[in-house]
Amino acid sequence: MLSELCNFLYPRSLYYRQFEPEYLVFNANLQDFAQRVNYICSLQTSGKLSPEETYKQIHILWRQLKNAKKELKIR
Repeated sequence: MLSELCNFLYPRSLYYRQFEPEYLVFNANLQDFAQRVNYICSLQTSGKLSPEETYKQIHILWRQLKNAKKELKIR
């Protein structure tokens, strides 16, 4: 039951590219980023977050994704 709920709340797409560990990790980070941005946008649309707070939170997530890419040494 809990795994079904997690799969519903945090869906993951399959990875089709040639396997390289750093790309697989980045893909997981990218999917997490997209999911979080979706939640933040939904909160803003429903009036629970201001546009400024929405921008701030997405900007922080973007910097985290950018740093993860840099640490993985992906061009």
